Amino acid sequence: MTRGTVLLTGATGFVGGAVLRALLGRGYAVHALVRTRRPLPSHDGVRACPGGLDDPDAVLAAARGCTGAVHCAADYRLALAPDAVERLIATNVGGTRTVLAAARRAGVGRVVHCSTVGVLAFTRAGRVCDETMVAPDPGPLAGPYKRSKWAADRLALAAGDDQLEVVVVLPSTPIGAGDVRPTPTGAVIRDFLAGRIPATVATGLNWVDVAAVGEGHVDALERGVPGRRYILGDRNLWMTELLRRVGAVAGRPAPRWRLPLALATAAAGATEVAARWRREPPTIPLTAVRMAAHPMFVDAARARSELGWDPGDLDRAVADAVAWFAPRPAPVALR
Repeated sequence: MTRGTVLLTGATGFVGGAVLRALLGRGYAVHALVRTRRPLPSHDGVRACPGGLDDPDAVLAAARGCTGAVHCAADYRLALAPDAVERLIATNVGGTRTVLAAARRAGVGRVVHCSTVGVLAFTRAGRVCDETMVAPDPGPLAGPYKRSKWAADRLALAAGDDQLEVVVVLPSTPIGAGDVRPTPTGAVIRDFLAGRIPATVATGLNWVDVAAVGEGHVDALERGVPGRRYILGDRNLWMTELLRRVGAVAGRPAPRWRLPLALATAAAGATEVAARWRREPPTIPLTAVRMAAHPMFVDAARARSELGWDPGDLDRAVADAVAWFAPRPAPVALR
């Protein structure tokens, strides 16, 4: 007997896949809204519901019979072609509006919205932020992704009322196996393992085991206070510290050189100009460099105390990520 049925968006993604495994592990049945051919786990508790966030009828059909919903689907890209910004906003903001409307119409009692710590007001000084430090407006946030998630975060919380409870979770920087696309952070680990990162900029992030992030979404579904945000993060580390950990597992030295932010900004600006001319994503996104100027350090005490959330094992997650991204030898052709 299941504990209930949950609508899940983004089930084939990095974080969404972790949420799917956590839901199944706790005995929930899942209606997974999917529009790709990427396979879902073969499990009696999973029902694939075809459709995307741009199809309100499909989202409503997937929500029917569900008592809860977890909205993880998002367009997470920092390198964008000029014509991709509107699509990103439509997915991240319009898609959130569609999920909330479908949940209300289908009688879903609670929605957990996956936001990001990127909506917080970080500073160049690297202050540690908690859930009360959301940026008052999206203007200073770096790039369309952060600004779209800020708007979706506000939209989600504003939708909560007596009929529809809304809880928001803010993952920091998940790490682990299964980062298929990969995410921008996963691409850093992939490129480092491939020897393509000779230097780093002086930036820091909060890192967390992706499996724990999945569990945190379910904790919020079960125990989160409606109308509240919960940061899901573990350790605040400078990029050089993280790459030392990755290198220790992979047997590869971390980059010794630190690139001045001004030089990184100039290089990113040049690639942005070239990318606009070619109408393709830049090789060094200016958004990523601007984000690097503000270390994203957070405090996840609220999730630990109110949800009973366990941040997991970051060292194991690093080892899992190395195993996932490690370059594999090319197959040998048989004659």
